[in-house]
Order: sequence, then C-alpha cells, then structure tokens
Amino acid sequence: MNELERQLQYPQGETLPEPGRTIELAPGVRWVRMGLPFALDHINLWLLRDRLDGREGWTIVDCGITNADTQANWEKVFETELDGLPVLRLVVTHMHPDHIGLAHWLTERWGTPDHECRLWMSATDYTSACLASRSTTGHGGPAAAAFMASHGLTDPDAIEKIKARSNYYGSMVPQVPASYRRLLDGSEITIGGHVWRCIAGYGHAPEHLSLHSETLGVLISGDMLLPRISTNVSVSDLEPEANSLTLYLQSIDRYRALPADTLVLPSHGRPFKGMHTRVDQLHAHHDERLADVMTECAKEPQTAASLLKVLFRRPLDLHQTTFAMGESIAHLNALWIDGKLRRERGADGVLRFSVA
Repeated sequence: MNELERQLQYPQGETLPEPGRTIELAPGVRWVRMGLPFALDHINLWLLRDRLDGREGWTIVDCGITNADTQANWEKVFETELDGLPVLRLVVTHMHPDHIGLAHWLTERWGTPDHECRLWMSATDYTSACLASRSTTGHGGPAAAAFMASHGLTDPDAIEKIKARSNYYGSMVPQVPASYRRLLDGSEITIGGHVWRCIAGYGHAPEHLSLHSETLGVLISGDMLLPRISTNVSVSDLEPEANSLTLYLQSIDRYRALPADTLVLPSHGRPFKGMHTRVDQLHAHHDERLADVMTECAKEPQTAASLLKVLFRRPLDLHQTTFAMGESIAHLNALWIDGKLRRERGADGVLRFSVA
C-alpha cells in the first residue's frame, strides 16, 4: 500500500471476491471481480438486487470484455450468486471494452419473449461504442499511428504495431446491443427500492455515468475515481484538440458535494471511503505533472513523446505507451488551451510545445 492509499479507508481490508463469487457490500449490493489480460489485470462489476416491471431479479452494472474466461465466470455467478433469480437489466458506466464488452451477450442471455433485458447507458457512450466496434478511429490503425507520430512517437516498430491494431476495440467489443435506454446526467433509476442518481463525468470517456444512492451511502464511481491509480485521461485522433484533463478535473470536483463517508465502489482497486481526500490527491497529482511539463517546455520545445520519461518513470509496453501518449497530449493540450504553452508544427510534421 502506498502513502496515498494509507489516507483512505478500506472496509473490506484485503478481502477480494473469488472468481465466480460475490461479496455483499451493502444491502442488495454485491461485488464481482473479473480478470483482464492487461497490466491492469482486473475489473470490478456490481450486482444490485432489483424489482422491475413486477419481476424480482438483479441489475448488473458493467460487464467485462468479451472472452471465454469472463463468460465462464459470469456463468458461475449466475449459478451460485443470484438466488435463483434472473438478470433484469444491464447498466454500463461507459463505452470502454472492459465495461461494455459483454453487453450484447448478457442482454441476449437474459432476454425472454416476455422481458427484454435492456442495456442502459448514456447516448454519447452508446453511440461511441457502436462506432468503435465497427471502426478503428481512436483505438488503433493508420489514423492512430499518424496521430501518435505527429506528437513525436518515432519508434518504427511501435508505429507499425499501432497501425496493425485495426480491430483492437472490436476484438473486445465485437457487437453492441441494437437498442438501449438512455441515461442522462441527473437521471434517477429506482433499483431494488433505492434511488440511484446518475452523475456525468468527462475526460476519461465521452459521457461517463457514475451512480449514487443516498439511502445506501454508496457511489459506483466507474473509472472516474480509483483508489490506487490515477484514471487514464487521454486525447486521441478522434478529437485531437480535446481538453480532456481539464474536463476530468472539473468532473471529479462534483463528488465533493456527496457525503464524506460515502462508500466508493471503483472499477479497479478495492472499495474505499475517503472520497474527498482522493479528489484532493488527484488534483495534486495532476498539478505536479502539469508543473513538470511546464518546466521541461521552458528548457526547450517538447513533444508528447519526449515527455513520456517525465510523466511516466517506468518502462512501458506498447499497450501502456498508447495510453501514456494520450495522457501526455492531454497535459499539453490543457496548458496550450489555457494559454500557458504555444504549439508549433515543425517541417517534419511534428507538434512541439514551448512556454508562451
């Protein structure tokens, strides 16, 4: 546990759900944990006891990527953890593959002629998922490789591998349900007699929705608030001038209005209390990184690629490098849009940033 984590409280201690099993965290709120084939090797998913249209059952929040292991673990959950009741609906916080990947399978698995197991999520992320599952934009392929090269990534091997990732998103999200129910910022969903209010967040995904239950004192934070790592805040070729970092920091400030003792259920890491402290920590983290960027850009013009060694002081594999490049661009864009840096494209086509 690092020093920042020690400032938070973990009601479950070191206890984690076993594969295919759950841990109850609050009345009718169960924690499921699934594996991921990345350095970030797990995702937390949630089961909420529900009653919908007169039917008793469960709502699932987020669902994992599409692969055989995740499906098999879900089947174990269905056999042992649902008390013999069906899944009634699926709520997805945002469009990233580990959150929406199995949505098509789950909604088909639990749909019946009498009851359609509906996907509920924001319109922006639903549309983005539909586009991404059929396109490489923003997730790999030639456009992503050219975008990374324009920000100084020169390693030929890395560029070729990014070009080759033409079906990266689609491999984990091969299909998106053909219909959905739209959730908006401020939407209220009654699940199992408890009202859950949607809180929109930006910067990590197009329109991420967290869910807060005042009566249970629980926030399902998705990826917006994680206890151990900072949320990935990236810029991609789809929106090259995005001010993702500023949007993200403005978004997490909204959690300051929630009670300080709220139990936070994050998508990665362990459930924790200390939400306001964590928001402060994340602001301090990014303030330090922005100051580091300013210092380097004051010495000489910098690219996003040249700043990787400053922002990420550890070896990065290709998967991590693409995320890190997006984060580096996000920090540069925030300072550029704020007028603290100027941006110039060189004769080599590469964008460089220097102090304004």
